[in-house]
Amino acid sequence: MSKILPLYKLEKLLQKIRKGRIIVTTNGAFDILHAGHIDSLTRAKKLGDILVVLINTNSSVKQNKGDKRPINNENIRASVLSALECVDYVTFFSEKDPRNALSKIKPDIHAKGKDRNISQIIEKDIVEKNGGKVVLLPYKEGYSTTEIIKKIIDAYGK
Repeated sequence: MSKILPLYKLEKLLQKIRKGRIIVTTNGAFDILHAGHIDSLTRAKKLGDILVVLINTNSSVKQNKGDKRPINNENIRASVLSALECVDYVTFFSEKDPRNALSKIKPDIHAKGKDRNISQIIEKDIVEKNGGKVVLLPYKEGYSTTEIIKKIIDAYGK
């Protein structure tokens, strides 16, 4: 069975398998996977039993990051994430943020990086409304897709 599932199938699967298990979610574009992503995904997995990664669709990334992004399309990004041992399932969300998807998944824990403070986590209310909690993970300084893109442009020109 594929780890990459549409939201409606993932929602049904989690209803069947969640009993007694802690469901952890995290979200992002994961456009160019780097050491910071791996660190946070590994830490997120340790918070529970099942790690679900919600990734922005191509159109959602464009809304958030501009017309030049994503570098890798959503199917490539999902495939790379699903190959990681720590990731149990990957699904997509096409909205600007993952609140709708989180309202369906109802995670026990939603993990985000400490590059923001808890008041900036817009998902917090929907996660808590459904009985979950938001956990902030350590942020690995110096690792970002934007910085990687800048290094490539500096090294190889526009």
